[in-house]
Order: sequence, then C-alpha cells, then structure tokens
Amino acid sequence: MTDPAIFPIDRLALSFAPKPWPFANERRAEIDAYFAELQSRKPAIWNGRVLLLHRQVVSEGVFRGAYLETDYASFVAWRHWGMPKAGVHDCFGAAAVISADGAVLLGVMGAHTANAGWIYFPAGTPDPSDIVDGAVDLGRSVARELKEETGLDVSEFVPDSGWTTVLDGGLIVHIKILRSPLAAEDLRARMLANLAAEAEPELADIRIIRTRADFDPAMPRFVTVFLEAYFGGRLAKAAGSA
Repeated sequence: MTDPAIFPIDRLALSFAPKPWPFANERRAEIDAYFAELQSRKPAIWNGRVLLLHRQVVSEGVFRGAYLETDYASFVAWRHWGMPKAGVHDCFGAAAVISADGAVLLGVMGAHTANAGWIYFPAGTPDPSDIVDGAVDLGRSVARELKEETGLDVSEFVPDSGWTTVLDGGLIVHIKILRSPLAAEDLRARMLANLAAEAEPELADIRIIRTRADFDPAMPRFVTVFLEAYFGGRLAKAAGSA
C-alpha cells in the first residue's frame, strides 16, 4: 500500500465536466443489490447525486481538476469495495476546526449514517449544489458541511490561506484550516448544544484532539496524516482567504 502524501495547495481550480462513469454502468446490478441491503440497515440513507473527480493535475501551487456526476449508490459501493481503479477519485473538502488553544475538533458520525462511528473533520462528498457557473466550489461545500454537522457558520472562523491536501489512494482531501477565537471546551459546548437541538443530527459526539495520545483507530488515515503534520509543526500558519 502506498503511503499517503500531504502537501500545501495555494488554490483550487475545479470544473464540472460531465461524462459517463463506466463503473456505474458495468456493475449496475451489483451496485443496486448492495445499496438495497445498505438501505435496509440504514433507512435514512438516500440515493442522491454526487460528484467524483475524473481528471486532475497540480502545477505551480494550483490543483486543477474536473468532476463527473453519478448516483450515491454507485459511489458508496465503489468505496465499500475498496475503491478499485475506475478512473475517478473521491475528492472532497474538509474543515479542520482549530480552537484558540490549539486543539483540533472532530466529529463522531452518528449510527444512522453510512460512516457510522468514524471520527473526522466536518466534510462531505461534493454534489451538484456545489457547481457555480461551471466551477465546483469546495469552499462552498466545506461551509455547508460545517453548518449541517456542527451548526456553526464558516464566518465565525478565520481561515488560513490555501489548502492542505492529502492524497491517499482513491482519496484526495482538500483541508481548509479554520481557526476559532474560542477555547476548545467552549467550542465543543456550542457544537453539542446545536446537536442536541436537532431531531437527528449527523454527529453523535465531538472529540477534542490535543496530542497524538488522543488519536483513535476510528479516524481515517487522511485525518491522522493531517494531525501528525499539524502537531508536528509542519503546517505553516497563514491567515487569510482562498
């Protein structure tokens, strides 16, 4: 297995360039059977539309890429089957929420979700609502997921410029560092209060990560790669917007 890579990106330049995804057509029967079984266990899951990256290049600090559109059932089956080579990457934005006292706050996914028990940043697969004038806006996606999962608005944070990108096999995760003026315990309390007000929140809990001792096996590898770099002092702080 290839080790994941982590590197800074100054700017994203992502477009919507629709094309057929052969995997979704060729394995349709298997996909439908898998998704029917998944829905029988998790009725809250629905087969919406998502965007997957089918072309990408990095040059002079700019990550350029193009997305196709497919159904969630095909995407989640591909992911469940280990992301076999199929001409796409799961490329999404994530919010690394950092408190005033330097902790990172992560969410624990609820039991009714497809990723139940996983611990990671507010994040989600981009969808057609993230397409603006032919461009795929991962900043918009990050703001939406942050609001949906924690109840907090992106305007409450100071973003670092650029993105921290983690490449791990079929995953490409563009992480936006968002710095809060609140201490970790206060920030967690606000998030938990927002979760308590929802009938069926996406998150079951909020974890505060202060050191490597707080790492958990339920964290995907892209999360621990970022956290290792952050706590190791290998991520430069650069306040601003991008």
